[in-house]
Amino acid sequence: MAAKPDLKRFPGFFALTLLCLFLLYAPLVIVMIYSFNDSQSITIWGGTSLRWYGDVFWGPEADKFKQAAINSLAIATAAAIAATTIATMSATAMLRAGHFRGKGASFALINLPLMVPEIVTAVATLIFFSAIGFTTGYATILIAHIVFCIPFAYLPIAARMEGVEEVYEQAAQDLYATRWEAFRLILLPLMAPGILSGFLLAFIISLDDFIITNFVKGAGIETLPTAIFGAVKQGIKPNIMAISTLLLGVSILFVTLSYFAGRIGQKTKTPTGETT
Repeated sequence: MAAKPDLKRFPGFFALTLLCLFLLYAPLVIVMIYSFNDSQSITIWGGTSLRWYGDVFWGPEADKFKQAAINSLAIATAAAIAATTIATMSATAMLRAGHFRGKGASFALINLPLMVPEIVTAVATLIFFSAIGFTTGYATILIAHIVFCIPFAYLPIAARMEGVEEVYEQAAQDLYATRWEAFRLILLPLMAPGILSGFLLAFIISLDDFIITNFVKGAGIETLPTAIFGAVKQGIKPNIMAISTLLLGVSILFVTLSYFAGRIGQKTKTPTGETT
């Protein structure tokens, strides 16, 4: 049988990879570097300083950013909890309920927000809230984030559940456990790494969202991304680079935790000693 071709040996593959990485991450690196700039200019380097990080916490705009950060954290936490709960129930229904009519359509609906452009989702959500007479505010942001985060939480949870054989639940039921007891005492602990990964991913998706939030937030309510956008419209200041760097660091942290939580789940040993 012929050996599989080595993708790294294709002409231009390495150069194309470097170009893609440069286009993706060079702007972020520049923002991070200039967040430590001592000068008030965003283009002229004036030495290394942490003054703009201090300005984020104690400067004239500190209260605005602090309230926006509190709003973002509260909404992201609530949205992640709700989305993870719904995603867990959805995964259980899709993977443990056997075949039922409309299963393919249900799977498509769960993953639809991943395929639809976010601007379309934002416009449709705003039109929906306006049609039913729902006043925009915290509640509209939370509902929109829950719906948008469900597929992001569903994917790692479903992947983890697919790796857990039904034999464990069947054995528990053979020992007179009810279906709920088999789920709560057997399946749920085995799914815990996937659930944690889904929660972390949903949290950071909600925390970083701008487009949907900007459409449905209503007047006088700001999250951290919308507050940054509002400040940028008045001119890019070095403190914006500092707060953007902090938000980027939080995003990287949670995505990394989500990745390793998923990896832990994949490496969990089953009672038979096999890796699931």
